[in-house]
Amino acid sequence: MSEAWEQRAELPGYLFKFLPALIETINIAAVSTLVGVVAGFLLAMHGTRGLAYFPWAIPFVRRTTDIMRAVPEIVIALLLIFVLGGGPVPAVIAIAIHTAGAIGKLFSEVAENVDLKPVEGLSSVGANWTQRVLLGVLPQVAPNFLSYSLLRFEINIRASAILGFVGAGGLGYELRNAMSWGPGLFDEAAAIFILLFATIIFFDQLSSRYRNQLAEGKSA
Repeated sequence: MSEAWEQRAELPGYLFKFLPALIETINIAAVSTLVGVVAGFLLAMHGTRGLAYFPWAIPFVRRTTDIMRAVPEIVIALLLIFVLGGGPVPAVIAIAIHTAGAIGKLFSEVAENVDLKPVEGLSSVGANWTQRVLLGVLPQVAPNFLSYSLLRFEINIRASAILGFVGAGGLGYELRNAMSWGPGLFDEAAAIFILLFATIIFFDQLSSRYRNQLAEGKSA
């Protein structure tokens, strides 16, 4: 790493150079988290006793979420890259699938403990399934759901950086290129590491603060 230390004066320029890649990594994590959370919410509602629209499908929904979170994102991404080619799209799909499986499990466990009296009251006045979920369930579980979603977002930032090593774009892709060119680009690799670690720490702290506010009603 002596080459990187010798060129430390160029670090600010490298940080600015790789800023677009950082933004792409954050965008991958944000989009995949949004898609995964929405899909996970629907899976959770259809996999929870007392809430499922089709009670007979609960075992199938739960096994589906088990499979989705059991397969690592990198395996899904490699298959999608083989079919779709490199870029952020395979990463978004891969992370969203894994996120939906994990979130579906977490949301379902929270929903199992809700008070069903508001749901029954809404049903008695003719509310449909969507209205029962949005008005009878969501207000009770929203803090926990938001907390889990924020936690998943910070996890997905790491995942999106890792998937860059297999051609999914973002900082991981730039880091792979820098390291593959040998000692001459160790200075760029060091800048990417610093940028990635700083970003992860920032979002970890930000997410932890808001998760604590939601779950415990206080700041971190």
